[in-house]
Amino acid sequence: MRSAHRSRGHLVIISCALSAGLLAATSPAADAAPARPPRYSPGAPGAGDPYFPDMGNGGYDVSHYDIRLAFSPQTKAINATTTILATATQDLSRFDLDFQGPLTISRLSVNGLNAEFTRSGAQELVITPPYGLRKGSAFVVSVTYAGVPQKIDDPALGVSGWVTTKDGAVALNQPIGAATYYPVNDTTNDKATYTQTITVPTGLTVLANGEPGPTTTHDHQTTFRWSMNRPMASELSMIAIGDYDVTRGVAAGGLPNITAIGKSIDTKPGQGKVFNQTTAQIIQWESSMYGQYPFDSTGGILADVGVGYALETQSRPVYDQSTSDVDGDLLAHELGHQWFGDSLTPVHWSDIWLNEGFATYSEWLYQEKFNNVPVQQTFAKAYADEKDWSGEVADPGRDRIFDDLVYNRGAMTLQALRTKIGDRAFFEVLTLWPTAHRYGNVSTRQFIQFVERLTNRDLDSFFHTWLYQPGKPALPPSARSAGT
Repeated sequence: MRSAHRSRGHLVIISCALSAGLLAATSPAADAAPARPPRYSPGAPGAGDPYFPDMGNGGYDVSHYDIRLAFSPQTKAINATTTILATATQDLSRFDLDFQGPLTISRLSVNGLNAEFTRSGAQELVITPPYGLRKGSAFVVSVTYAGVPQKIDDPALGVSGWVTTKDGAVALNQPIGAATYYPVNDTTNDKATYTQTITVPTGLTVLANGEPGPTTTHDHQTTFRWSMNRPMASELSMIAIGDYDVTRGVAAGGLPNITAIGKSIDTKPGQGKVFNQTTAQIIQWESSMYGQYPFDSTGGILADVGVGYALETQSRPVYDQSTSDVDGDLLAHELGHQWFGDSLTPVHWSDIWLNEGFATYSEWLYQEKFNNVPVQQTFAKAYADEKDWSGEVADPGRDRIFDDLVYNRGAMTLQALRTKIGDRAFFEVLTLWPTAHRYGNVSTRQFIQFVERLTNRDLDSFFHTWLYQPGKPALPPSARSAGT
């Protein structure tokens, strides 16, 4: 993501036949005689992130979400069914999903059979299937629900989740918003593929992550289908509903490039083409540094959402703007996230500098490449201007995950590392790190070990100073110059 002026990433339909097959495969009658009696127990109601202990759940791993949702602009209500394909990672007597707000559930099933459920606390949907789920067994959960989703407005972290707009709605889920409109294992550490099938009154447009499928119209309602076929964290899922001017092009050797501008702000002729071509140019350039673009399409959405930030929603970032101006710095940041934050996603939120430090450094590289401002000059200015050196970059605390502590000091850490290990090794890190961990989850400790192995150097003291020690680090003479 994100700041006030910038940023804060298969199975297409889960059919009845699949549900029936999984039911046969996972019901007690179909099980072979077990080597030991199952020891069924509840899955954990949290995923273990110290910043967000209620987010996510234990006992299973999700592989796919199928979200089918109809939206009414008049009432702001949705009617939806979300179907989840998962695998038990323990013998489960019951398990939780995250589901927030006033949405009313009318039916919930596990493997096609009605299941008991209760809702507890701010977001726990506690599900008891009609029989225990054996470790290693696949299962299907289907939840049908309706109501008016409510966004989250956190005093420290801002707005996330389902946000209604003048012409529709936009879902922006970082860090805790996904569960406002679909039941989910809302943790960075359980990525899944997605299909999103969204029905709206004819005349509105729907954009989402990934690639578009067929669009159909019936009885003045139009249904849009989008598929994200690469693993995606729930905080990076997205839906945008409204009046949009859509531009289609290509990037990076034929990669589909779908961009859109809200009609209310698309007042300059030719801006759709400018936005699309600038996106393509930056994807091509960043691919030359970071390796192959990790998804099957790219693009972006400019819209007047009113949240005060841009967000690196996977494959198609959303930029909250009141004009159609195209800011190359901002695009470089959010598109850089497609490698750092989307394809590579932190295990825990404390490691968010691995997202934001690299994305901010992408801005610095953009300034050097396209505006002739050397990276070292940008670093020197940031180092001189920074007023608050409190806190740890690699453990900022829950309420500071979107602070300069993470963004600017994260990028400064990378430039200090470049000075320490030299350009050749540093740019190898930029290419090999996202390649080695593509579509996975990563930690600060993994990054340190990766760089040390690559350079065959002990860098613990360096990283301790820049990432774990509050205070302004001293610079070696070679790093104090504003030039390159």
